[in-house]
Amino acid sequence: MPQDPEPIRPILLAEIRQARERIAGTIVRTPLVRLELGPGAPDIRLKLENLQPINAYKLRGAANAVALLSDAERRRGVWTISAGNAGQGVAYAARAAGVPCTVVAIETAPAAKLERMKALGAKLVPVPYEVAWKALDDRAYPGVEGTFVHPFDDHNFITGHATMGLEILEDAPDTAAVIVAIGGGGLITGVGSAVKALKPSIRVWGAEPETAAPAALSFERGSPQVFSAWKASFVDGAGGQSPFPRMWQRMKPVADGSIVVTLEETKRAMRLMAEKSRVIAEGAGALPLAAALTGKAGPGPIVAVVSGGNIDLKKFSELVA
Repeated sequence: MPQDPEPIRPILLAEIRQARERIAGTIVRTPLVRLELGPGAPDIRLKLENLQPINAYKLRGAANAVALLSDAERRRGVWTISAGNAGQGVAYAARAAGVPCTVVAIETAPAAKLERMKALGAKLVPVPYEVAWKALDDRAYPGVEGTFVHPFDDHNFITGHATMGLEILEDAPDTAAVIVAIGGGGLITGVGSAVKALKPSIRVWGAEPETAAPAALSFERGSPQVFSAWKASFVDGAGGQSPFPRMWQRMKPVADGSIVVTLEETKRAMRLMAEKSRVIAEGAGALPLAAALTGKAGPGPIVAVVSGGNIDLKKFSELVA
């Protein structure tokens, strides 16, 4: 049975602060470290969400969404749709709450992500990318029961991500710009909601790979666009084929645009973080740094959100070699 989505409304600062208290025992308050690039380079700080227990920011949203389920909803169990990080987040939060979890998983997801979802106790239902995308829209999948936790179009999920914005401004009140990768749009909506509420002058940018940049096109044209030249790449955690209209509605008021980077620039950012900060970022986690290095977000201080580090080490080594 498809579930009707909730009406869209802005995320309030009070809700974000409550979410922060609610998830404090589950997530890590991640560090913000300066990337030392030498004179003449932009001032860039890395928000290390790859250090969460599931090595990705999605735990924030999942912990908040699962914590807010009613007892009846918990008894039914939870399910989500994911290429890996949201699935791990929901599985981790569900296991901590003693709730059964099923993940409709995109079958081309990296083996490391599929294995980790299983290790967290999730039951996996592998499906092709197109099928998963349709299920996201339908909010239903045949044969899967329970309470659906949408991996991005969910108010409580996004409010959990917004807690990151509070931490960023506590650690770097002088921030001029924040850059986050755009996949479904939940991260930029959350961080943008917190940052713009506290300091409206801060610019909030998305980052997308050239092979999958529907948000940049949508910001340019002022409405959700289909990215017809979409291609799969090692950047599996960002860049869909088009923004969901509901997510476009959420993201547009709190984001300033999206910066498109090449796959080569993304690999270079992965290598730079590994060399300078000893940080392992997956493709989507490196997009914001790649975007910051283009100069399009100004001289800084820029906070680049390293959204995750879930990448097979062999694959990582090949990409940065």
